[in-house]
Amino acid sequence: MYLIFITNYFPWLTIVVVLPIAGGSLIFLFPHRGNKVIRWYTICICLVDLLLTTYAFCYHFKLDDPLIQLTENYKWIQFFDFYWRFGIDGLSIGPILLTGFITTLATLAAHPVTRESRLFHFLMLAMYSGQIGPFSSRDILLFFIMWEFELIPVYLLLSMWGGKKRLYSATKFLLYTAGGSIFLLMGILGIGLYSSNEPTLNFEMLTNRSYPLGLEILFYIGFLIAFAVKSPIIPFHTWLPDTHGEAHYSTCMLLAGILLKMGAYGLVRINMELLPRAHSIFSPWLMIIGSIQIIYAASTSLGQRNLKKRIAYSSVSHMGFIIIGIGSLSDTGLNGAILQIISHGFIGAALFFLAGTGYDRLRLLYLDEMGGMAIPMPKIFTIFSIFSMASLALPGMSGFVAEFIIFFGIITSQKYLLMTKILITFVTAIGMILTPIYSLSMLRQMFYGYKLFNTPNSYFFDSGPRELFISISILIPVIGIGIYPDFILSFSVDKVEAILSNFL
Repeated sequence: MYLIFITNYFPWLTIVVVLPIAGGSLIFLFPHRGNKVIRWYTICICLVDLLLTTYAFCYHFKLDDPLIQLTENYKWIQFFDFYWRFGIDGLSIGPILLTGFITTLATLAAHPVTRESRLFHFLMLAMYSGQIGPFSSRDILLFFIMWEFELIPVYLLLSMWGGKKRLYSATKFLLYTAGGSIFLLMGILGIGLYSSNEPTLNFEMLTNRSYPLGLEILFYIGFLIAFAVKSPIIPFHTWLPDTHGEAHYSTCMLLAGILLKMGAYGLVRINMELLPRAHSIFSPWLMIIGSIQIIYAASTSLGQRNLKKRIAYSSVSHMGFIIIGIGSLSDTGLNGAILQIISHGFIGAALFFLAGTGYDRLRLLYLDEMGGMAIPMPKIFTIFSIFSMASLALPGMSGFVAEFIIFFGIITSQKYLLMTKILITFVTAIGMILTPIYSLSMLRQMFYGYKLFNTPNSYFFDSGPRELFISISILIPVIGIGIYPDFILSFSVDKVEAILSNFL
């Protein structure tokens, strides 16, 4: 295939998607014992991919253009008009950069992997390719293929590395997500094949297409179930605490940081953009479900004894804000939801990483067995406290800005009556009060008291340079977005306006 190596025609996105898995497949040529070499090779591939992505976005992406850019269009399967079609807009830039950043840090965090090191690092890179794919696909069937492809490395990472019940949690994850994928495939085939003239799988063509209202609602429900499992939205959330409770912490970083965001991205990209009439019917229900989810998950989190499960329920609670933002049908609310996607990606990944570093030292996961960690481990205590404050939306941190913008979006939304807006704001505010309760009680149970400090013959070493580097790398964007959120919002603001113009 003849490609002209000029800006417009250079296949940036194909390289960004294919490089991690192509580079990862070379890992099996490495000597079996070269653990350190494999690890640094994997980190280098992640870094090169992240730098390539950043370069392409900085120099070849125009912020003021809401249309699809860096497009690539190659015919793949002649028989049913299937293209290898990539392109990005303001909605996908943030998640793609977040994926690169978190995957690089998660690979650095995975230390030491003593069992099947080559396979572990290959799966991390395969997961990287599988997660960037859906964010940059412009063909709806290619979106589905990438969505499914990413399940395989996640399942293997969950089932081979983790706690005692890892096989149970990996199987539960696979059954839930594969069940959701059936609805996704049915919706995609329905949308693609429904046509007066010819079937199409191209996102651009599908955006301008209208359907009978009953059929549109049917498609919408199918997509909603698929994305509700991934996001997760209650009652499809029960795989998440089990999976997080058993998974290795570098896998948890990828699950909390990126995997959950794919569901929210799908809701905006497919449900909002392609099915606007059905979305305006369902948006009040999304607001109600989001409000219930915030309170339910926050109050359930408080009852969890397992540290990782407590953080997992806090993730479910924070995803409720994103659902409310998507349901608000206002510029401000949707921009807030996109900001919360990025913000929670950083904070969730950091909390799971710190939980993992604590487990490496103590071999304890149950909060009632901990206590007194602050004295022997002051650095871990400080970092964990900072990220807990970010999670409970402390002003100056990214969580506060995102949640504040979503609240503002609810209040300024033109679609809802004043009484409805007051009610939803009130219910959501109760959820925000519950967040500090479970966050601070988690800190108290882990770090205060004298339980571990008084244990005879105990020796705990504090955070090393690797842990400090990873924590500070995540803390910088959390504070940066908290102080200057326009850095993220400038990507999405034009695209959000374009999506919401369908709802006028």
